[in-house]
Amino acid sequence: MAFEFAPSERVARIRSRIDHPIVDADGHLMEFFPLVLDLLREIAGGEVVARFERYLGAAVAPDRSEFAPARVFWALPEKNTLDRLTVTLPELMYRRLDEIGIDFALLYPTFGLTALALPDDELRQALVRALNRYYTEVFAGHRDRLEPVAVISMFSPAEALAELDYAVRQRGLKAVVMGGVIPRAERPDGTKGAWLDTLGHESLYDYDPVWQRCLELGVTPSFHAVGYGWGSRVSARNYVYNHLGNFASAQEATCRSLVMGGVPRRFPELRFAFLEGGVTWGCQLFADLLGHYEKRNREAVHHYDPREFDLALCGELFDAFARGPIAERRKHYEENAAQQKRRPADDPLGYDDFAESRIRSAEDLVDVFTRQFSFGCEADDPLSCLAFDRARLPHRARLNALFASDIGHWDVPDVREVLCEAYELVEHGQLGDAEFREFSFANVVRMLRAGNPDFFEGTRVAAAARAV
Repeated sequence: MAFEFAPSERVARIRSRIDHPIVDADGHLMEFFPLVLDLLREIAGGEVVARFERYLGAAVAPDRSEFAPARVFWALPEKNTLDRLTVTLPELMYRRLDEIGIDFALLYPTFGLTALALPDDELRQALVRALNRYYTEVFAGHRDRLEPVAVISMFSPAEALAELDYAVRQRGLKAVVMGGVIPRAERPDGTKGAWLDTLGHESLYDYDPVWQRCLELGVTPSFHAVGYGWGSRVSARNYVYNHLGNFASAQEATCRSLVMGGVPRRFPELRFAFLEGGVTWGCQLFADLLGHYEKRNREAVHHYDPREFDLALCGELFDAFARGPIAERRKHYEENAAQQKRRPADDPLGYDDFAESRIRSAEDLVDVFTRQFSFGCEADDPLSCLAFDRARLPHRARLNALFASDIGHWDVPDVREVLCEAYELVEHGQLGDAEFREFSFANVVRMLRAGNPDFFEGTRVAAAARAV
């Protein structure tokens, strides 16, 4: 059977209106498991493969006698078999790019993302190694338009460094995705107890060697974690209930941890990408951090110091305005206030919650959010335009929203519609042509070329990328 792939009339009309390439900052591939298993067997042996198959079986058919807080089912476009195989067969996706309306695509893993949270150390590390080898071998010959993204497990700095060196230095992959939320069974003080390590503030490890290696290798740390099973997202029956907001929750946790842990300020030349959660949570966190900094920076926080309480004025106000039972009980209130004023001046934790962050002004926060951070926004997200709304964002800031197709997953029933959905922001008057250029091309180019100026050399969009 001969296959011909041509853009629809609507895609062709959109492409005729714009004068720049479309770069997909977050598409997906779907791993071909027979080959992954062969590579895993070659790397780690049959016993590890058997453990992996048992893990797959448990994920597909969990024991319903046990509580399953993160039920996931029917996550791929199976009925649209053409699209399902498009994300599995690199040659097919390559041939369909013009039909879709995309010039260059970063392709993030699908199952590879779940590998980042596997608790079995040996299996996780072997599987990540097999996946990164798979991506380079399967996409060879197609990387002028399709760039597979390496998976980097972050359970420890040593594990991350080893895989960065393998995937980027040895295998030549140019983009990476990391697990930004690491499930732990032991707390930093050595006590037992489940918690989520978010790599920055109060992390179990010092990840600065990893950020330094990313700088040296010219790669942008990107995060694509999920928030299933957290807090209220623990339904054993309803996938949508657990799915709503889960990506934003996970990316916000990592971003907040990095900021409060001082990572962006220690590595001002490094860029960070937070994917698939949209930009609204970024706008909220940006505004919230600015508000907290204004009221609780190291100088302003002393406004709330109990030692600053004016006992004399307190007495005068009670004399003038206290009546009835309040007046009868004022002595206890005044004694407690006096005791608070006498407490020691030194607190072992300190009074500056922003000390670790190295944020020393509102401008520091503006710089981090507008220069170092980027936010992946899916094509059908109507709120991506908030990133460009200088009238509403504090300090008239503009955040770096990235067009992300999410091709390969259930929220894209037809890959031919992703560009059309994204361009509705222009058709509905929410973005202008220049802003759409930033959204669908320039922002991701700046982010990737900041660390690696040659990122797009040899690709279909090289000349246009250099012009940015």
